[in-house]
Amino acid sequence: MTTGFKRAITPIALIAAASLLAGCGGGDGGSGPNDVTLWMYPVIADPKANSAYWAQIEKDFEAAHSGTKLTIEEQPWENRDEKLATAFGSGKGPDVVLLNPDQVPQYLGNGALRPVDKAVEGIKESFLPNALDALTHDGKLYAVPIYHTVTTTLYNKKLLDRAGIDKPPATWDEIKAAAPKLKRAGVATLDYSASNEATLNLNFYPLLWQAGGKVFSEDGKKAAFNGPEGVAALTFLTDLYEAGAVPKSALTNTNIFADHPLGEQQVAMGFSGTLADADLARKTWGAENVVVGKPLRNVEQVSFGVPGGLGLNAKSRNVAGAEKFLAFMADPARIQSLGKASGFLSPRTDVTVPSDAPYAKQFQEALPFAYPGEPSPVARQLMSLIAPEIQAALTGRKSPKEALDAAAAQADDLLARQR
Repeated sequence: MTTGFKRAITPIALIAAASLLAGCGGGDGGSGPNDVTLWMYPVIADPKANSAYWAQIEKDFEAAHSGTKLTIEEQPWENRDEKLATAFGSGKGPDVVLLNPDQVPQYLGNGALRPVDKAVEGIKESFLPNALDALTHDGKLYAVPIYHTVTTTLYNKKLLDRAGIDKPPATWDEIKAAAPKLKRAGVATLDYSASNEATLNLNFYPLLWQAGGKVFSEDGKKAAFNGPEGVAALTFLTDLYEAGAVPKSALTNTNIFADHPLGEQQVAMGFSGTLADADLARKTWGAENVVVGKPLRNVEQVSFGVPGGLGLNAKSRNVAGAEKFLAFMADPARIQSLGKASGFLSPRTDVTVPSDAPYAKQFQEALPFAYPGEPSPVARQLMSLIAPEIQAALTGRKSPKEALDAAAAQADDLLARQR
């Protein structure tokens, strides 16, 4: 296999996935004992820039580690989990792969990952504690953080000014107090996405965490989102919806900024904005109307944000080479270069990504409040159970407690089947 980017196999080719993946990956596949293969996903939005960046990483790593051949294979986000599960399930796959925190327990449970603590010996204390915690299980680190994302609160100053609100609402109580003023000005208060296609990481879960609640019990065996904290979070939301402070289009919104009420300047604020959202707001609203605040506060001040980490295949034939590559990518120079190319933030406390983006500083300040959620092999399945019940509560078909209890009963059944 030649060095350089390889286009990922197309979905139609997955009918022969086991044999193809064996030839593409590290593990027991076609790479030699001195080779390291990485499956990388498009974390840099521009395809050409993404390819160019990782091609240079190949060259730089091989120059620094003579005798080790690095092959970086470009993979699509689409069908990501299915393809990776097939690769690991067949004992093949790449030596190194980009993982999110919610993927780690899934593949760890299948014995597909090995600890990566050795790759960060001596520098572990340089990483954000929340980044390490998100990728650690039973005291062992299973992916080396190479970037970090964060979401935070985004306000439209023009709409707040129209309602006579000088100070952007930063707490639940301030939002509730601002809602009648905004309604009189013909504006909704809080953007929300309640579509079944929307991720709860950007809608209900942050409110749950701000209320002091958790998705799962401490042992991960039962649902906890229907406790008093979850009921308080959903009640906060349904009260706003009933009062018209959350737009009715919330039922079909899908966590997209453009063409939704926040982007269209029909609602004054959102609580899960990204740096890209803020930049788009600057271009469409005008820079003078954009305010980026810290994450919302209630009992807790928290927002959603995850580290992206490089995990190590338990069946890699070149563990030493893979660990060298992990250490290489964790170096401050690579953290900075990847952050600058991708627009993501640094997972290290001693490295700041240089950026000329107008709101980079505000998102950097939000990073200490980023929370990745509670990793579970059923995390994504669980969202599909909760989302319809949140819709039922918003439309008044069920009370917040009835809706969350119904979702929790289904969640407990799902969790029981995993034991």
